[in-house]
Amino acid sequence: MFSRILIANRGEIALRIIRACQELGVETVAVFSQADKDAPYIRQATEAVCIGPANAAASYLNIPAIISAAEITDVEAIHPGYGFLAENDHFAEVCRDCGIGFIGPSPEAMRMLGNKIEAREIAKKAKVDVVPGSKDALKDEAEALKMANKLGYPVILKAAAGGGGRGMRVVHNDISMHGAFAAARSEAEACFNNGTLFIEKFIIEPRHIEVQVMTDSHGNALHFYERDCTIQRRHQKLIEEAPCGILDDKTREELCRAAIRLVKQTEYVGAATVEFLLDKNKNFFFIEVNTRIQVEHPVSEIVTGQDLIKWQLKVASGERIELRQKDIKLNGAAIECRINAEDPARDFAPSPGRIAEFIPPGGPGVRLDTHVHQGYVISPYYDSMIGKLIVHRNSRDSAINTMKRALREFKVSPVKTTIPVCLEILRHNLYVENNIDTSFIEKHME
Repeated sequence: MFSRILIANRGEIALRIIRACQELGVETVAVFSQADKDAPYIRQATEAVCIGPANAAASYLNIPAIISAAEITDVEAIHPGYGFLAENDHFAEVCRDCGIGFIGPSPEAMRMLGNKIEAREIAKKAKVDVVPGSKDALKDEAEALKMANKLGYPVILKAAAGGGGRGMRVVHNDISMHGAFAAARSEAEACFNNGTLFIEKFIIEPRHIEVQVMTDSHGNALHFYERDCTIQRRHQKLIEEAPCGILDDKTREELCRAAIRLVKQTEYVGAATVEFLLDKNKNFFFIEVNTRIQVEHPVSEIVTGQDLIKWQLKVASGERIELRQKDIKLNGAAIECRINAEDPARDFAPSPGRIAEFIPPGGPGVRLDTHVHQGYVISPYYDSMIGKLIVHRNSRDSAINTMKRALREFKVSPVKTTIPVCLEILRHNLYVENNIDTSFIEKHME
């Protein structure tokens, strides 16, 4: 096991990693921007280093500054958390070249799976169904039109290097292709410095299901079952559940085995999330792999009784996963609501500012992962997440009731948050009946 690591991230995930390290006896170095200099979680780390001004490009995305901090604090490895540099293969390569461990997959595995076109080919080799679409990158709009007519509308344009819903456009006819192609390519270039696009058939009213996988350097690969991430707005997840309440045991086993087969096609070490679309007939289709820990990992931890951050640290340090698949059991149902400083009434616009009132929920079955407190300032520079509210009960219905109670207890003001919309979703009869798809918010929420 490592004796000392640096956390190249901020906020909730930085605190989550610090806590896991403390329980393992691992020293931590927290890096922070000038905007985060007063964040209380920084004082929980063994050491802290300022790496730049508030702007993320000059701090949390500043690779030379992070590597310098790692070298002067004499760490063995860097944990990238999620977001920022977590899926940046160049950063992973720089760490390796500098003799610093990277708590995640190799740069090669990250590149292979991070490119959605290449990942589709890997899935096919693993005999995992993919959404029908283009095999190669689209050369131009004319080729996109040709493929769209071959597949049949609607189709979806996707950025090959994309993530987080950016560089994606649903297209319903030839006329709308022109604007959609230009917009998707422009957004992909701006967000990922890579305007490469591909096209897929758009699955009508799907559910978004993902499988949590962990692999080690000794050839072991285990899954921690699936999460249902169907409730999302603009391709950004808002509510997640584990397990998926509509899957039968046979489909669940096939889905999880498919995820394992796919990841084992590469020499992958660490946490991975294999994402699928599930159609109305419970056919599942691979869409992408996230080569990092996910925001929603706590629901998988709760229903399996496993600490995924600790497993990340262990396998990255070369330890063998001693668990067997049969040792990992599903227990009850968990739901996570992402509590963001956003105004749902203004199309989820960011709502930065100082938090004057912060009353967290509690009671049986409730967990709150947050770095926020009364007086904390939600910065306009970074992600607007306040925290992740998670509940665990013996059934989905019970979990819904506990989450509704916890959301009513949770008081945050004067900034606007997603608490009201999460509560409204959980009260909706279609959500309670588990009759949902990825367009639920657009179709059913005002």
